[in-house]
Amino acid sequence: MVVLPRTTEEVSAILKLCDCHRIPFVARGSGTGLSGGALPEEGAILIVTALMKQILEVDLDNQRVIVQPGVINNWVTQAVSGAGFYYAPDPSSQIICSIGGNVAENSGGVHCLKYGVTTNHVLGLKVVLPNGEVVTLGGKVSEMPGYDFTGVFVGSEGTLGIATEVTLRILKSPETIQVLLADYNHVEAAGATVSDIIAAGILPGGMEIMDNFSINAVEDTVKLGCYPRDAAAILLIELDGTTTEVEESTTQVVQICRQNGARAVAIARDPQERLNLWKGRKAAFAAMGRLSPNYYVQDGVIPRTKLPYVLGEIERLSREYGYPVANVFHAGDGNLHPLILYNQSIPGALEQVEALGGEILKLCVRVGGSISGEHGIGADKRCFMPDMFSDTDLETMQWVRTCFDPHHLANPSKIFPTPRTCGEAARNPSPHPAAARF
Repeated sequence: MVVLPRTTEEVSAILKLCDCHRIPFVARGSGTGLSGGALPEEGAILIVTALMKQILEVDLDNQRVIVQPGVINNWVTQAVSGAGFYYAPDPSSQIICSIGGNVAENSGGVHCLKYGVTTNHVLGLKVVLPNGEVVTLGGKVSEMPGYDFTGVFVGSEGTLGIATEVTLRILKSPETIQVLLADYNHVEAAGATVSDIIAAGILPGGMEIMDNFSINAVEDTVKLGCYPRDAAAILLIELDGTTTEVEESTTQVVQICRQNGARAVAIARDPQERLNLWKGRKAAFAAMGRLSPNYYVQDGVIPRTKLPYVLGEIERLSREYGYPVANVFHAGDGNLHPLILYNQSIPGALEQVEALGGEILKLCVRVGGSISGEHGIGADKRCFMPDMFSDTDLETMQWVRTCFDPHHLANPSKIFPTPRTCGEAARNPSPHPAAARF
């Protein structure tokens, strides 16, 4: 069953019925999530927030807006850009992904290096708990007394309730923005450049790397004509701030790029050229259809200093498994998005590709990183949670979940591993202590 509420009151009424009859439910926005977090697995009711798409309040004086969860990410900036403001978190899917989903996954974007991910821009939430009770978490100011329940809720992937109103922080548009494109003969050199720029005390608005697979896929699809097709990798760097600051930083960044072997460094000459450079980056995932009938995307985080090593290891794993891997990622904060190219019609290919993706996630953890930066755990990566967290860690998370949702009706079976949901007795030979208890 699918229901499409329009108000907090309607969501509350639905969840009260679910609680009374012990019916599981899954909240779903635009459905752009990549980890299977919004997919119902247990005959649950699907609560779709697509009709909850009102911008309820715009308060420019206090730099905040209040929106319903179905509001599309890009609509927020459109609502305030005329007054010189914008909403910073900008996932590649920002023209179609909804704020509710961004809150659930703690989504990032190309500007998360300098400005942070969704949790850094959510001031408060109106939430319907799984029993139908309506509560307010946080508020309209950045610092609130008491426990940080807003921080707990953002990134909880729909397992603690449904947000029906979200108070967002908006930012004043910078005085000057400059975008540079550096191209390299080796992707590891692009990664080393990222570390050197940060080490020099420069904090760009964003730094993104695309490898040769991605470059050519984008050029074939979007036909921008601004990416060098023969480059092993390109590094996109956006600098923003006052005009003097941007000019000085641009000079330093160009020098650092050349010291790391950049063949050329191009600087966007006008806003349209700057827009085109980012348009190509944001089209990269969709453009992979030019290279392969299917692809499998992962989402892991590593320390910036490990970029050259990890990129080399991903290339080694690609050769070992026999599947090409395209790399497109938020290089500034080490958030990798390797895309494994394959043909699903070949028997056994998906299983091999999933195994390769798992090895990449384990690699991220080994070098001190994480199995997710912004796509969440959902159903896809729950089996890898024990690679990152101890039994005690996972049990503690389950205690928090149970405080909000004692009957585990909200998005059941997501995030946390069990032999049943993972379908692998070998990896999980016995039920997790927390799973058995809850």
